[in-house]
Amino acid sequence: MFKAGYVAIVGRANAGKSSLVNALVGEKVAIISSKPQTTRDNILGIVNGDNYQIVLVDTPGIHHSKNVLDKQMMKNVRSAVNGVDLILYLIDGTASPDEEEREYIAHLQLPTKVVKTKIDLKNIKDFDCDIEISSRTGQNIDKLKELILQNLPEYDKPHYIFDKDYYTDKSVKFLIAEEIREKALNTLHQEVPHGIAVEIIRFYEEENIVYIDADIVCENERHKGMIIGKNGQVLKQIGSQAREFAQELLDKKIMLKIFVKVEKDWRNKPDKIKSLGY
Repeated sequence: MFKAGYVAIVGRANAGKSSLVNALVGEKVAIISSKPQTTRDNILGIVNGDNYQIVLVDTPGIHHSKNVLDKQMMKNVRSAVNGVDLILYLIDGTASPDEEEREYIAHLQLPTKVVKTKIDLKNIKDFDCDIEISSRTGQNIDKLKELILQNLPEYDKPHYIFDKDYYTDKSVKFLIAEEIREKALNTLHQEVPHGIAVEIIRFYEEENIVYIDADIVCENERHKGMIIGKNGQVLKQIGSQAREFAQELLDKKIMLKIFVKVEKDWRNKPDKIKSLGY
C-alpha cells in the first residue's frame, strides 16, 4: 500500500509554517524569520519514504492585503487550499485563536487538522487542537507525519507525484535568492523588510565554482543606505551568511556579489512582482 498526496500548510503570519515544512522535509526548503509575511509564494516541500510521498505546500501567512504583492500572496493561499488532500491549520501555541480565526477554520471545505505549534516555549495557551508540536525540538513531528499519512489517498503501487530524489519544486536560484532575503530580514530594522526582494541577475556554474550576482531590491534610497550599512558592513554580513548556504547547497566554491537597487513602489507593480517570482 502506497500513500501520496498534497497537504496545505496554512495559518497566520509567524505561526511556524515554514519551520514545520523544513522539519518534516529534513532540508531547508523555506526561509525563516520573526518578521511577519516572510513567505510570499507557495513553496513545495517533498517528504519521501519507501511507501509514501507527502507534498507539503508552504503558504504565505493569512493577512489583510495592503498592496498588489499582498493580494498576490493571499491569492497564493487560496490556490493552495484548492485541490489538496488535507489542510494543516497552524496556530501559534502562545496566542489563542480569536473568533475571526475560528470562523476561518470552520469554513474550510477540505479535511482540516488544527496544529498547535511552538509548545517548547513558555506561556502556551489552552485551546482545542488535533495535535501539539514543536518544530524546533522535533516534539511530536513523527506523530504529525503519521496523522498526515492517515488522511492521504492510498494506491496499490508506488505513486510518486514528483521524482523521489526531489525535496522541493523550487530551483537552486530561487533557494539562494530566498536565503539572501532571509539573511537581510534577520539583519535589518523592522521598517525595511516588507519592502525588499531579491533577484538573481547572473548564475554561471563551472566545474568547481559558481558565480552569482544578485540584486536586493528596495523601495527608497534611505532603505538602500540601511541595507548597505556603514562602510558596507551590513551588506557584507548578509553576503557572507548567504554564501555559506550556497556553498553547502551546491558543494562548490561560491563567488557571490550582491548589489542594492532602488525601485520605488515595486510592490504595486504586477510585472515586477511576476519577474521576481511571486
